[in-house]
Amino acid sequence: MNSAARIEAFLEMMSAERGAAENTLSSYRRDLEDASAGIGGGLAGAGATDIRAYLDDIAARGFAASSQARKLSAIRQFFKFLYAEGLRGDDPTGTLDSPKKGRPLPKTMNEADTGRLIDRAAEEARDASLNDGDDLAALRLHALVEVLYATGLRVSELVGLPVTVALRDDRFFMVRGKGDKERMVPLSAKARNAMRAWIAARATVPAFADSPFMFPAASDSGYLSRQVFARDLKGLASRAGISAAKISPHVLRHAFASHLLQNGADLRAVQQLLGHADISTTQIYTHVLEERLVRLVNDHHPLAD
Repeated sequence: MNSAARIEAFLEMMSAERGAAENTLSSYRRDLEDASAGIGGGLAGAGATDIRAYLDDIAARGFAASSQARKLSAIRQFFKFLYAEGLRGDDPTGTLDSPKKGRPLPKTMNEADTGRLIDRAAEEARDASLNDGDDLAALRLHALVEVLYATGLRVSELVGLPVTVALRDDRFFMVRGKGDKERMVPLSAKARNAMRAWIAARATVPAFADSPFMFPAASDSGYLSRQVFARDLKGLASRAGISAAKISPHVLRHAFASHLLQNGADLRAVQQLLGHADISTTQIYTHVLEERLVRLVNDHHPLAD
């Protein structure tokens, strides 16, 4: 088997045995094919020296440490597969060090700005002077923002929500996330009210009425695209007096997690709500816990200044 065939075999295993999502498989494919093209003789037959030279080359080309680490991770997984399948008698990645990378703090919003954003969305949703079409878009955007901040969903999970979530009108619902894993997320009263208003308006549009999705659209997927929501969210931020450059659906997901921790939530609970498979992923928010502990000591310790 040549390198291309072995990459295909690896991807088939990741899909069949580990249930890797399509985006994950595409990322592995890009990284492995790039490595194979950058190593003379292909990736499958490469040694540690070949792989180290490839990593040095992409570093010299200006790839960020995070990108280098991701590519090395894909290569490691590939060679573990070859070794386990008896297609290689060794694993050349065993002696390679991962590139050092800093862990930037996630972009987030403070509670005041988040409140302004949501209040502006609610105000526009109530605006009776909006033209047909604009009023529908305002109701949809209000529902999207309220649900996102109430649940911390990934944007792909949010836009693809089934309409049954709104029709049940429960305080919690199940969402299927990465790796096809289900988790339970909460819905605030405000989010449920915004969804009810949107569902009532949605029912008046014949093209949307029978859609299985809460946020239907005339797209290949049948639901609102992430890009359209991100664009609409930036427009809302500008109208609320918030820099559009500072806002995205992912920033609101971070705000959900940060604000929970600031107000006393447990890190493990936040991990479950966000759908992180590993607690280490959630630990990017530990700076929030540290700030809270410092504030707690400063406010309550008898010897604090």
